[in-house]
Amino acid sequence: MKILYQIAIIFTLCLLGEAISAILPFPFPSSITAMILLAAALFSGILKIDHIKEKSDFLLSNMAFFFIPAGVKVIEHLSIIRSIWWQFLIIVSVSTVVVFLVTAWVVSFFLKIEARRNRNA
Repeated sequence: MKILYQIAIIFTLCLLGEAISAILPFPFPSSITAMILLAAALFSGILKIDHIKEKSDFLLSNMAFFFIPAGVKVIEHLSIIRSIWWQFLIIVSVSTVVVFLVTAWVVSFFLKIEARRNRNA
């Protein structure tokens, strides 16, 4: 029953993300909206890590399955990619470096927040 409760929480956040993205006057990915809602719920204390831990651990351990559709689409459009391979390579390389840098900055930021919280506690 606990797993169903955790799935319901995650799906509710996804549904809210879809609704918010649909009413925004500009295009914004609903998955990002749902992640922002999840972060806000966790930071505010509305949700605790224990409320979603088991299901999120399951999703993270099986994350490779989420890349299958993207891989299939790349293979489907391989003829297009072959004609612009060097531009594609530059974009992939630059975006990978940017994602690494932003991820490192975000992790560092949250570690500092955690350290401050532990010092004050």
